[in-house]
Amino acid sequence: MSEYTKEVNRRKTFAIISHPDAGKTTLTEKMLLLGGAIRSAGSVKAKKSAKFATSDWMELEKQRGISVTSSVMQFEYEGYKINILDTPGHEDFSEDTYRTLMAVDSVVMILDVAKGVEAQTKKLFKVCRDRGIPIFTFINKMDRFGKEPLELFEEIEEVLGIESTPVNYPIGMGPTFKGVYDRFTKKIEYYADGENVGTQQVEDYDDLQKQLEQTADQATIDQLIEDLMLLDEAGNEFDMESVTNGNQTPVFFGSAISSFGVPTFLEHFLEMAPSPSSRESTAGTIDPTDKEFSGFVFKIQANMDPSHRDRIAFLRICSGKYEKGMTTYLDRTGKQMKLAQPQQFFADSREAVEEAYAGDIVGLYDPGVYQIGDTVCGNKDIFSFGDLPQFAPEHFAKVRPKNAMKHKQYIKGIQQLAQEGAIQVYRTPHFEETILGAVGQLQFEVFIYRMQAEYGVELVMDRLSYQVARWVTKGEIPEKAMRTSTSMVVKDYVDRPVILFKNEFNLEYFQNQNEDIDLSEKPPRN
Repeated sequence: MSEYTKEVNRRKTFAIISHPDAGKTTLTEKMLLLGGAIRSAGSVKAKKSAKFATSDWMELEKQRGISVTSSVMQFEYEGYKINILDTPGHEDFSEDTYRTLMAVDSVVMILDVAKGVEAQTKKLFKVCRDRGIPIFTFINKMDRFGKEPLELFEEIEEVLGIESTPVNYPIGMGPTFKGVYDRFTKKIEYYADGENVGTQQVEDYDDLQKQLEQTADQATIDQLIEDLMLLDEAGNEFDMESVTNGNQTPVFFGSAISSFGVPTFLEHFLEMAPSPSSRESTAGTIDPTDKEFSGFVFKIQANMDPSHRDRIAFLRICSGKYEKGMTTYLDRTGKQMKLAQPQQFFADSREAVEEAYAGDIVGLYDPGVYQIGDTVCGNKDIFSFGDLPQFAPEHFAKVRPKNAMKHKQYIKGIQQLAQEGAIQVYRTPHFEETILGAVGQLQFEVFIYRMQAEYGVELVMDRLSYQVARWVTKGEIPEKAMRTSTSMVVKDYVDRPVILFKNEFNLEYFQNQNEDIDLSEKPPRN
């Protein structure tokens, strides 16, 4: 095996998904602590403390205790090069999460033991299933009361439509929680007072029962043995091929806040999770061990360093090796590009990259040339990895600067934040009024906050009653339809016509009246 192939195989690039408050950011931090990447974990709940979640780098996230951006964290652990993408937990930012899921090779799904499979988890899970991404499940907060394990397995299978196989199994729950039993290694991991207080190897279930008699009550032991025997008899047999194909999820139990179960989970995960895999493109299948460099932009972030007002395009490397100063080509324009100042990230901190391989995420300094979904190729034989998911906005608002003297900063801020893809910007044809479109209401709050914090511009915002946006891809809009009581024609940031409708009924009526006009839910790439 070549050194290049070894480097690719030791990469593990994954995202962590969950419903808000299930413990996603906490689990991320505990993994970073294990890898020695940070010295202490900040709690998103301890808002009076100076410590905050490492991956929640934006000030608003610190204040609200939620993740609304996708952070990238990279570190070495046990010979592996790990790339963790901590995704937004709030559903209003699911579009950012969906695009991030295009850049990973596997996913860790966190469930709250008390709540099980929640609405946001279902949405994110569907994207994983559609792509066949391997999914690993961590059931969190076992030191609290919650649903019975067998009930959770049934819920995973019925609601998400995927087989579940527990790798370890909880010994009790809440006040009776005494640890987990690893079904693969036949090892007990003891839990007491919020800590791992040791491990013990056992030979069989009789030995397991005997060893637990000094720690757990008899009812807890009896329930454990009964459940384990039932799983052996009627449970899903572990199948690595099914896991790799995204048809079976290995399940782990623990408590992320106390770090219990996290080392064991990470150990099993790194053994099971796939290294970078091949990807389909317009030129056919691209293998990660192909020597020709390629990758795609899945995220753009402005002002990660407010003092420099920079703009970073996040690139997932799919094949080849990045080397400093290399020349590449952009699929959308065909232009030659030098990969200027690539960086690797740890939340908001960064360092220059000398080399990177398939599976790695690098940040490219972007003077405004990249767009989300761009493919970067190592030579003139340009191809594309295809478009990334994009949602049509459902909420609209008119904005203007409170202080007219801030117009220059206002225009710059609007342009830069629109290019990130989290919010869409339109202008009315005649008066050049600014209209914002968002998938969720929270995006407006974040936009207002960032305009003031990063550009010094206070906004006045008036909500609009439109719910649907469609791009005009063919045909001329009749004059009488330019602005009515049920629709409004605007231009997007590259002057493409977009029609905003009050609701789906108005959209359908317009289409019936104008059959020669083609409308699209997402903008064509330009």
